[in-house]
Amino acid sequence: MNLVFALAAAVLFGAGAYLLLKRDLVRVVVGASLISQSAILTLLASALTRGQAPIHPLHDAPVSDPVVQSLALTALVIGLAVTALLLVVVDRVSHAYHTLTQDDVAASEAARDAVLERIGADPEALTE
Repeated sequence: MNLVFALAAAVLFGAGAYLLLKRDLVRVVVGASLISQSAILTLLASALTRGQAPIHPLHDAPVSDPVVQSLALTALVIGLAVTALLLVVVDRVSHAYHTLTQDDVAASEAARDAVLERIGADPEALTE
């Protein structure tokens, strides 16, 4: 059973790392989310013991560890919040630059910096 969890976590991590290397900003967000999910799966697989609930266990029966489950739940909530924040940032970038690729955003920023250096103005004066 641990081999199944290890393979699933490896596939999720590999797919997430592959998507992080793409130039599309939405794929970068999905890649970060997949890596977060693989970390949660690894955490759950590391404490995979079957037992009774720790509320009122029998004396000789194994007890499942509730700390790992609470850590996984916390990681899920934090991962969801980070994914939502990254999607909002991608939305703002797409509205500001009218593109979703990193290369186009970098080219726009380089052109803006070149204009600022040429005219000798500070960036705050252009936004007002």
